[in-house]
Amino acid sequence: MWRNKMLPLTENEQDESGRPREECGVFAIYGHQDAARVTFFGLFALQHRGQESAGIVASDGCRVSEHKGMGLASAVFDENHLQKLPGSLAIGHVRYSTTGSSTLSNAQPFLVHVGEEYYALGHNGNIVNASKLRADLENNGSIFQSTMDSEVIIHLMAPHLKKGLEEALSIALRRVEGAYSLVMLTRDKIIAARDPRGFRPLVLGKLNGGYVIASETCAFDLVGAEYQRDVEPGEILIIDSSGYKSLKPFAPMKHCHCIFELIYFARPDSSIFGRNVYLCRKRLGHELAREYRPDVDLVMPFPDSGNYAALGYAEQSGIPFEMGMIRNHYVGRTFIQPTQPMRDFAVRVKLNPVRPLLKNKKVLIVEDSIIRGTTSRNRVKNLLGIGISEIHMAISCPPTMFPCPYGIDFSSKGELIAAKKENEKAIAEFIGLNSLHYLTVEGMVRATGMPKDQFCLACYTGDYPIAPPERIDKFCMELK
Repeated sequence: MWRNKMLPLTENEQDESGRPREECGVFAIYGHQDAARVTFFGLFALQHRGQESAGIVASDGCRVSEHKGMGLASAVFDENHLQKLPGSLAIGHVRYSTTGSSTLSNAQPFLVHVGEEYYALGHNGNIVNASKLRADLENNGSIFQSTMDSEVIIHLMAPHLKKGLEEALSIALRRVEGAYSLVMLTRDKIIAARDPRGFRPLVLGKLNGGYVIASETCAFDLVGAEYQRDVEPGEILIIDSSGYKSLKPFAPMKHCHCIFELIYFARPDSSIFGRNVYLCRKRLGHELAREYRPDVDLVMPFPDSGNYAALGYAEQSGIPFEMGMIRNHYVGRTFIQPTQPMRDFAVRVKLNPVRPLLKNKKVLIVEDSIIRGTTSRNRVKNLLGIGISEIHMAISCPPTMFPCPYGIDFSSKGELIAAKKENEKAIAEFIGLNSLHYLTVEGMVRATGMPKDQFCLACYTGDYPIAPPERIDKFCMELK
């Protein structure tokens, strides 16, 4: 395991929300007469994984069509767009930019024409050695159309396509280091692949005799597909008219599932890594209650992220659960405001306290994580202003002290408060709490019901399964 502490990040690289950002979501379907429409609904179910752009590429066996745009899937696609994406196979992607800038040229799926074939690719994860591979490829004459790390895979494949798709993709992926769960499309095939360590989830399902691939099982529930199994770490699936073929071109490696998927990213109605997310988050709350029991009147979350761990905490402790903050579901992203009154307004417009319930009470807030601490600090300040007597906080994971190079965007935005403050007491003082407790690594892993050595815990321990670059950052080149 590679242990490294990243260089500090600049103020301009910080995200105003203080929350970790979702990575990306991928969806693919083979053998459905209205593949693009099913893919749209799949992306709708995966929207929590990325809100910056959405795209679909479809094929009718001869013609390949695409449509991409910036924003939510519901804003990018309408009936007219879907009718212009005919065919029985399609792939789709929703994106948050962990590598590459947030521009239309970086929206996925990425579609190219090589020889007599089309290749479209959608990728969830982060390729750690992308910058080096890109430099080598450019030195050998490759011309890139985007700043995405995902495009590197297509360029690595291109010289070997005369050997066949299976061989070309296997050769390309053997050179790639990092996290990837990806889907690809040709005129008549769907391909799915997952990195040998299995950082990010990817699942296989069936729908009316056809096959479906998705980042999470919640997408299967919406489109009516039946879950079959996970795409295994290190597996490539080739899906065509004869069914699917499984390739395993890599030597076996120790699995490194991202535990943050279970804590924060995945939708609670999904099952990933063989575990139901909702039940896992409740068990995280159970473990918190065993470790930390301040004298409080009620337990509450900051909706929606802490809801399920808070339910588990209340269930285990017997302390009443209340929804003490009400979320406005019609508020989008709020940006940094130039004045303190406007910043305070940005906090209140998203979450508003139930004043008669909370006034003069001792409250325990359960959260899933603290990244920068600024969001929690503003929310706690708002609560203290209505007359709460004490505020304690429990976090359903350990302190996040190290950036993630594998596809979670607290790698290049946001200084990690747990790395800056010397202990829990110092963090509690910064936020304005009476006390603060982070779940231990042991308690977190125990809640999953899986062995510790199956997970990547680098953001908590600094033990990186793949050596990251000295500075984790997006490509510095921006397309103009």
